[in-house]
Amino acid sequence: MIAISTRQLQVFVTIAACGSVRQAANLLHVTQPAVSMALSELERQLGAPLFDRERGRLKLNARGREQLPAAREITERMQDMLRAGTATELVGELRIGASNTVGNYLVGELLGPFVAQHPMVSLHLNVDNTREITRKLLGHELDLACVEGPVHHPELEARTWRNDALVVCASPSHPLARLPSLQPEDFADAQWILRERGSATRSLTEQALTALPSGRILLELGQIEAIKQAVVAGMGIACLPYAATLDAVATGRLTVLRTPFLNLDRRLSLVLHRGRYRGALIDAFTQSLLGPGVPA
Repeated sequence: MIAISTRQLQVFVTIAACGSVRQAANLLHVTQPAVSMALSELERQLGAPLFDRERGRLKLNARGREQLPAAREITERMQDMLRAGTATELVGELRIGASNTVGNYLVGELLGPFVAQHPMVSLHLNVDNTREITRKLLGHELDLACVEGPVHHPELEARTWRNDALVVCASPSHPLARLPSLQPEDFADAQWILRERGSATRSLTEQALTALPSGRILLELGQIEAIKQAVVAGMGIACLPYAATLDAVATGRLTVLRTPFLNLDRRLSLVLHRGRYRGALIDAFTQSLLGPGVPA
């Protein structure tokens, strides 16, 4: 008869999150031997190890990745049961993914309302391009995410958070910045600085560029700030998130080119895994972004 305890599942979930017995023991306020014993007993009852041991770190193996969603759901359901009907303040942790624009320029809007309402919840923010954030969400490495790119996957659900836009930018000394008005043909042979492939900014830029004459891709860079500095230096032009340009435009280091003939509008989305249990923490975060009364 299998007699798996909630403590064993809690140990498993905590080690999966932090990667070591020592850190798990600190987080759970128990001894390292107690954590090791609980994990060993769980693995014995399941008939297989859940982690690979690599240089003192514990990394989820295939069996562990398979079992983690169920273990996390059970522990979260238990917490919700204990919390139900009480005025207990929300506690726990959320692993949030954010694509680069959101994580670097809108983090206050993303996390601020939730932190103000639930200061006892620990938030872990992972910032990467949309493709990597989506991969981690599918792999249950994240609880939810907010990205600027379109998400089309049957296991993921995307909900519109807010509208956003890219703008075409140049150095004030760039020839295009000196023209009183711009037409598509003015961009012939322009030198572009683009984000890396896999980013939502890159995808939208490529779509927009189909409405312009052929140009040259001068650089591909992995960070918005690096692209912005290259544009400020006069190396080329780029499509950048509007929020990322505000400081440089205000100080006169960057110029936003008026391009009404380009469609650079996009939406920012909250993305949830359809198979992920959505307990009190995810429900509270969803409502902090989308408003009260919105079901998780």
